[in-house]
Amino acid sequence: MISPGLGTPPGQALLARYMAVRARTDRLTAPLSAEDQVVQSMPDASPAKWHRAHTTWFFETFLLRPHLPGYRPVREEYAFLFNSYYEAAGPRHARPQRGMITRPDCAAVGEYRAAVDAAMADLLREPSAEVAALVELGLRHEEQHQELLLTDILHALSLNPLRPAYDPDWEEPAASGVATMLDGPEGVVEIGRAGPGFAFDNETPRHRAYLMPYRIASAPVTNGEWLAFMESGGYGDPLLWMSEGWAARGAGEWEAPLHWERHDGAWMGFGPAGLKPVDPALPVRHISWYEADAYARWAGKRLPTEAEWEAASALPGLRDATGVVWQWTGSAYRPYPGFSPWAGAVGEYNGKFMIGQMVLRGGSLATPPGHAGPTYRNFFPPGARWQFSGLRLAEDVA
Repeated sequence: MISPGLGTPPGQALLARYMAVRARTDRLTAPLSAEDQVVQSMPDASPAKWHRAHTTWFFETFLLRPHLPGYRPVREEYAFLFNSYYEAAGPRHARPQRGMITRPDCAAVGEYRAAVDAAMADLLREPSAEVAALVELGLRHEEQHQELLLTDILHALSLNPLRPAYDPDWEEPAASGVATMLDGPEGVVEIGRAGPGFAFDNETPRHRAYLMPYRIASAPVTNGEWLAFMESGGYGDPLLWMSEGWAARGAGEWEAPLHWERHDGAWMGFGPAGLKPVDPALPVRHISWYEADAYARWAGKRLPTEAEWEAASALPGLRDATGVVWQWTGSAYRPYPGFSPWAGAVGEYNGKFMIGQMVLRGGSLATPPGHAGPTYRNFFPPGARWQFSGLRLAEDVA
């Protein structure tokens, strides 16, 4: 079983959920032209068309091929084109060259999705417990790619001199107000996921952690607060930065968050709705771990550990825990005590990335509703900036 406690949902209910998640991907790509969908703006990002095909490959590879008798793949070469990093599933096209896959075109990828959806409908008439668990993993996987699709196309559109909007009617979340420092839980706490329902393997096992007295901010750091950091010379003070971060800042010529640019002396930010004035009341986003860590040091505070963040996530008065920005923590992405990856090729999903990455908690405005909970562990390299990533401060209590 992939997730302890995950039972076998009725076939029709599972099929309805499957179709709803797949339809959301189609809605997210609806505003994009064929040209939009093929562009790859950097090696870390993927074309929208590739996201559509890869999520389909996942169901074909891990569900239909082994579990639907008589299933014949739509095209054998798709196994090479649309594998991401599953070594056990076979060779794959190089990630930095995904933008070179102009064919199959967008229409053919749509046909691929439709064919796999039809076959999945057959498979889900009477799904076994194993199939149901794999389908749930596949749906959570597609939801992750829905967020990546948005962040990746935003990065691509930001490089267009016209700064075209992904969705001119996109609404930003409401400002959460001035932050205060809240006393966090201390002593022995339990973190991680346990009990029924789906959980990614990296959320488990639930275990005890010991927390020294600390305080945590009631809300994420805002654009206005970040502007004060910039105006005080925060990007130019090497004493605030980790050595690798200082080098990354210099190499990237960072002077502001990603997608910020100056127009007539004022800062503008590029988002899903296009280029807009930076709102000082909204949480800052598109910053790396290096920047978040430097800001925290400038503010006389620090980043919370992921255990502190999780233990404090249910505190009365703590705002914007999810749905606004991912929040960098001070914790490296490492396995929990007693961690065991899933069996088979899906065991490559999380475990093999538990080195060289930092943990983010919460969830962003691009995260599908209901996808990320308080135990969810997101992770990226410390220099990553193109995600909707921000920060929440913490401090020790003497």
